[in-house]
Amino acid sequence: MALLFFIFALVFLTELIAWIGQSVLLELVYGLHLQLFHAATAQRQKALKSELLTLKAELLRTSAQDQFAKWAKLRRSVDKGIAELEKLNGEIATRRTTFSLKFNTAIWVFTTGLQFTVGWWYRKSAVFYLPPGWLGPLGWWLALPFAPKGSVSVGVWQMACRRVLKVGERVVKELLAAETETEKEKEEPIANTANST
Repeated sequence: MALLFFIFALVFLTELIAWIGQSVLLELVYGLHLQLFHAATAQRQKALKSELLTLKAELLRTSAQDQFAKWAKLRRSVDKGIAELEKLNGEIATRRTTFSLKFNTAIWVFTTGLQFTVGWWYRKSAVFYLPPGWLGPLGWWLALPFAPKGSVSVGVWQMACRRVLKVGERVVKELLAAETETEKEKEEPIANTANST
């Protein structure tokens, strides 16, 4: 029975990640990672951006003809700040790419890779047994590829769990869509009566 619930939990986790979206999870986890481990870099980037905006505003207010020395000094400061910001942005982009690669690999290992491993490891095990003669001659299909006759194999159980979760997802989406349409229909008469007066 533990295998039954473990496989269901694993398939549910995989489907949950698919429902939420791997890119959304990446954004959330990367934001948390950035704040926990690279807060100084992020703060430096933000401070440098605001400093550059201030310098650029002052540079625009300064006349290149009337106050050339001040304008040249500000221009060098802006150029230096832009170069430093580009270098910092490059470092952050490299960290982000590395983190994205590691995150996507971890997600694959803990979902798809783990499903393959569990399916291979328990390939000859029965998740549960069906009552004798319950499905007649079709009962052997549920034991494919290597589970004992009259049982449900890990692969078939994974497939069944995934199918049930997909149907559940579709039902929830349709219910939410119907509820949204009902709310819109209720709002339309109110808007129409307000326009007619």
